[in-house]
Amino acid sequence: MVDDGAGRVPLDAARLVAAPWPVEVLEEAGSTNALLAARARDGAGPQVLVTEHQTAGRGRLDRTWETPARAALTFSVLLRPEAPDARWPWLPLLTGYAVRAALPALPGGVSLTWPNDVLVGDLKVAGILVERVEGAPGTIGTAGAAAVVGIGLNVSTTADELPVPTATSLALGGAGREDTDRTTLLLAILAELHAGLVRWADEGDAWLRSAYRPVCATLGRSVRVELPAGAPLEGTATDLDASGRLVVDTAAGPVAVGAGDVIHVRSPQK
Repeated sequence: MVDDGAGRVPLDAARLVAAPWPVEVLEEAGSTNALLAARARDGAGPQVLVTEHQTAGRGRLDRTWETPARAALTFSVLLRPEAPDARWPWLPLLTGYAVRAALPALPGGVSLTWPNDVLVGDLKVAGILVERVEGAPGTIGTAGAAAVVGIGLNVSTTADELPVPTATSLALGGAGREDTDRTTLLLAILAELHAGLVRWADEGDAWLRSAYRPVCATLGRSVRVELPAGAPLEGTATDLDASGRLVVDTAAGPVAVGAGDVIHVRSPQK
């Protein structure tokens, strides 16, 4: 494999045949989520699309971002969940849980921010965006709705390359060179995601809730939740309800939040 001069080598397509779904690697792409969403509307089955250089990545609330070539893992997974619609809000949490499980142990610890960020210490190392895609009328191929799961993980990104001061990378978090091989990381994440989906199907939401809570850094903290509409919500994040919503204890009483940007205000209460 050819080094780009910064120690960043291409993904090894030959090794990626071991993944649980077919993997396609693009040298450059705007948004892997957008590309897979178009395929999903045309009836495509489960697959993975990864790009060495993402130039118009999409995050929650329509944020856009770009990653340096080969510095990150930027990929999307097209899934056809058989779970009822009411269970789909668990998918971002399941994905975050899988990503965390696949990462190496780091000095600052690896945890999750509800609903879809992965942290090293208190800094964001990965973000997740799950989009529901409906099939086009008259579609030939796999019928029904699809989930397009987008994941962006900073691997060897330097401090100067980070988009915001609240972000980090595996390398900056203390991962050694052997722990930042992107092909190994991608295979590990896909394996954990596949295993998690199987277990979620077999054991239900109660398993995921019990597994997610101990590694969620949001629980026990004072938070401010920026909601899609209306004033921010402030209080203490106390639990996840049976639907995966974040329960926030506010001055007016407990409120279950299904969507929003969560800002950690203080450390967990002891």
